[in-house]
Amino acid sequence: MVKTVKLKLLATPQQSDQLMQVSLLYRDVCQYVSNWIFENGFILNFMTLQKELYHEIREKFPLNSQMTISALKTTTARYKTVKEQLFQNPFKYMDGKDKDGNDIWHYIPKTLEWLWKPIHFSAPQCDQVRNRNYRLLQDGRISLTTLQGTVKVAYQAPSCWQKRLDDGWTIGTAKLVYQRKHWYLCIPMEIATEEVPRENIQRIVGIDRGLNFIIATADSEGKSSFKSGRQAMHIRHKFSNLRKRLQVHNTHGSRRKIKAIEHRENRWMSDVNHQISKALVEQYGPNTLFVLEDLTGVSFEEKNLRGFKQDRQDKRTWAFYQFEQFLTYKAEAVGSKVIKVSAKYTSQRCTRCGVIDKSQRDC
Repeated sequence: MVKTVKLKLLATPQQSDQLMQVSLLYRDVCQYVSNWIFENGFILNFMTLQKELYHEIREKFPLNSQMTISALKTTTARYKTVKEQLFQNPFKYMDGKDKDGNDIWHYIPKTLEWLWKPIHFSAPQCDQVRNRNYRLLQDGRISLTTLQGTVKVAYQAPSCWQKRLDDGWTIGTAKLVYQRKHWYLCIPMEIATEEVPRENIQRIVGIDRGLNFIIATADSEGKSSFKSGRQAMHIRHKFSNLRKRLQVHNTHGSRRKIKAIEHRENRWMSDVNHQISKALVEQYGPNTLFVLEDLTGVSFEEKNLRGFKQDRQDKRTWAFYQFEQFLTYKAEAVGSKVIKVSAKYTSQRCTRCGVIDKSQRDC
């Protein structure tokens, strides 16, 4: 299990300038690698990239050896993430109807070739490898690598930081980021967990993610629960209307405000998904098997969504995948498990006899 701890760095103005210089240079190297990958057939094999670009980067950019390697890994990881996102959302089009009057849909898998331009790196960032680029010092500070050498920076840590260190969590490569005029070091911490044996499963909980209800659950004991999505959609509608009013002005200040609103909306949506997933895990506890629909390639069609156009757009953009991620790691933390099953006919199949019938949706 991997969890990320965010440390706030208490850097002096001089240290902040040094961190900014190395982060901007690291970002530029990532962009250079990204452009090369885009122009050379999306080669993502690390050994090939290292052979092709390592010496070239060292000649053009004053970045040390370890950070050059990290920049190659950062860029390939970003492309692999985008590759997975494209796979999750294939191109879909309708081609007539079958003999029963149902729409015939065709799916075309998306690959990296669907990208129109290279992935863009805009924010200052820098990966720091433990014991090579950063070290935890005995005096409670962190030593970080910059272009001018190492700097020793004080930091603030959450309460879980020291506890996890005492419990034997291992520390990995950290990411240095600049947010709201402050520097943060995001450190992944990992600990080995045992997979829940099948014979230890005490209950099964089926979870349906939807529109009118964010989640609807039914467990093996015959109990069910629902989380209405009406209030969430109302809040998202307010965010959308606020963005529309600002977009009319089209000024630098309005665009900056729109960006801030988007970040606030994302934080709010993450908080909702955190609360729902946490409540489910606390309700059912360990030795529970949570079953989710595999929504890969599934989209909410306009004709199936009721209400005004704005409401439909709000419903189409809810972070269902984020909820899946949150539930997975929270379940693993308490000794439970999450699996995914095919979404086909799950709303039409009888839970007792297995008969598939459209009328089941109205029951």
